[in-house]
Amino acid sequence: MELIWHGHSTWRVTVGETSILIDPFFDNPETALDPTDVETPDYVLLTHGHADHIAHAGEFDGATVVATPELTGYVEAEMGVEETIGMNIGGTVELGDAFVSMVRADHTNGINTGYEHDAGVPGGYMISDSKPTQQSDDEATTFYHAGDTGLMTDMREIFGPYYEPDAAALPVGDHFTMGPWQAAIAADWLDVGRVFPMHYNTFPPIEIDVRDFEREVKAAGARAEVTVLDGDEAVTLD
Repeated sequence: MELIWHGHSTWRVTVGETSILIDPFFDNPETALDPTDVETPDYVLLTHGHADHIAHAGEFDGATVVATPELTGYVEAEMGVEETIGMNIGGTVELGDAFVSMVRADHTNGINTGYEHDAGVPGGYMISDSKPTQQSDDEATTFYHAGDTGLMTDMREIFGPYYEPDAAALPVGDHFTMGPWQAAIAADWLDVGRVFPMHYNTFPPIEIDVRDFEREVKAAGARAEVTVLDGDEAVTLD
């Protein structure tokens, strides 16, 4: 499984022959790319409807957008997206070589960060090369994209022990999501081997010293290795 962080909460995940783009928002200071520079993925996953997560969802002709039914309806009507898959919390869909499960996130979900329209519940995604079951699978590789969220006991009681993610991308910018200390507790509860900070330093309210997250992970006693990626940097999960 290959991961590329394009800044903010935008990730490209490749599982086998299947490419997935999550929360496409290229108007952020970490990426050198425009949407036109990016190869069209097979699927675009949207965690929620805020402008900094859906801004470029309609820029990839031929990609299938996956999100809550409310949000897929919006991108069809307002962004001209033709192919969509609506799903919801707790569901798993098979997308090519990947199995994608939508999990809960604690956040708000007004479309384009407004109050006129709601996009249903916000979520995060577990992306795996194997179908999740109650039986532990040491051969599976699973990546957790938390979306925008606060700290939740679901991370400790459900996500870690049952989905068994190998790595997680967690928001650390504070103000709108978890800050460094809460995200460090999340990393510990998830029991991941590797954690990637995201959703920070894009706007003034979420400017942080990312080294604070590294210190907090250590203080939490988490086993996770903190990997701070540069924009558009790739990493492989074995």
